[in-house]
Amino acid sequence: MLDIVPQSPSRIRALVAGYPELIAVLVAAIVGLTVQRPLAWLAGHQGINVLLAILVFATAVTIDPAALRRLLGAWRSLTIALVIGITVLPALSWAVSRIVAAGSLRDGVLVVGLAPCEIASVATTAMAAGEAAVSAGVLIGSTIAAVALAGPILTLEAGRAGISPGSIIANLALVVALPLALGLAARAFIPFASTPRVEPVASRTALVAVAALVALIAAEVHLSAAYLSVAAALLLFLLGSALVGRALGARAARPTATALLLTTSMRDFAIAAGLAAAAFGPAAAAPLGLYGIAVLVWGTAVAGVLRQRAAGTPTAKQEFNTDLS
Repeated sequence: MLDIVPQSPSRIRALVAGYPELIAVLVAAIVGLTVQRPLAWLAGHQGINVLLAILVFATAVTIDPAALRRLLGAWRSLTIALVIGITVLPALSWAVSRIVAAGSLRDGVLVVGLAPCEIASVATTAMAAGEAAVSAGVLIGSTIAAVALAGPILTLEAGRAGISPGSIIANLALVVALPLALGLAARAFIPFASTPRVEPVASRTALVAVAALVALIAAEVHLSAAYLSVAAALLLFLLGSALVGRALGARAARPTATALLLTTSMRDFAIAAGLAAAAFGPAAAAPLGLYGIAVLVWGTAVAGVLRQRAAGTPTAKQEFNTDLS
């Protein structure tokens, strides 16, 4: 007979201390799923874009200018990641979408592989003690590739698509490019921004923004039996993209490998939803909220594991032989 031993308070405290991002995201997801109406109102009034802009700025403030110079040395890994992101991942999302019945839900799953890397992946890379500058480089490059090639690829895969890149470019300029440039400039040219006391504040701000983002996404998810196959397809895509990201970083230094894993396995749900709605109608965007929750939970969980391993600290995850690095 097995003895069920409850978790000791010290073990629970260690788990919370080791995985604050994951705990915050899980709590936010529960809040979003249970208190939907006011949060859905915020999501419908630019709440997601505001949080993404805050997240990008806060993360950019934590990026050392020297890391941007190191980015030049990672050009080969960066180029390969961008090529894989616009070829292998769209093929993967097309393949997993086949397990969903034909219709708008399948169309939404199909589009997820065409999205650029998730904006929050820059923050999760920083949380994981990875090379955030590489993540920022992948974010910018994959966004350009998605804007340029999403329409033709969707036409090839689905036989129909109508995407105007103008609104996507304008939105990304405000949500990504501007706050990223401001955050990097602040770190480089404002002495106070580079002091030791600023980085912890910026990191906590990024964590709060990620948790609030999850709550807003969850508020727009309305689960039903039809979503069982959608959830299975999205989890398969997440697993496949994580394996691809792991392979991309197999020979890279640990900080760069961390960035490649997270940027490859985390695709931008908001941009994917915009692509799906533009190409197939609003109903096709429905599965992307579920993917948004899954990918942010995944990203924060991986960040906690990799950060603990980088610090050489035993964690509860290691007790279960998790091998992510």
